[in-house]
Amino acid sequence: MSTQNTILIVEDEHDLQDALASALGYEDFTIIQAYDGEEGLQKAKDESPALILLDISLPKIDGLEVLRTLKKTEWGKDIKVIIMTALDDFEKMAEVMDAGGDEYVVKTQISLSDLVQKINAKLGK
Repeated sequence: MSTQNTILIVEDEHDLQDALASALGYEDFTIIQAYDGEEGLQKAKDESPALILLDISLPKIDGLEVLRTLKKTEWGKDIKVIIMTALDDFEKMAEVMDAGGDEYVVKTQISLSDLVQKINAKLGK
């Protein structure tokens, strides 16, 4: 069972990870952080977040494989996942959506306030 206000951020760029965690913390979300795909999967299983912000390009296990693995599990199939990437790639977007992603955002093309709106919409707030 997920915790409605808990967000797991899986991002290997430490500065971006810290900025997202800080900004979302101000929005009254509980933030869990992971810096690679393997750690992200483990924390998703252990913490049951309501939503995951997931980078595609990650060490150990890439974000797309994390998404596929997550959606095949009983404990992870209902977690909302917003893929964050630097890739503005229609084929990759289609692949993400086919794998069960809920949203695909290009990091350089979205403001933090728009990201918060998307998160709130996905969580029914």
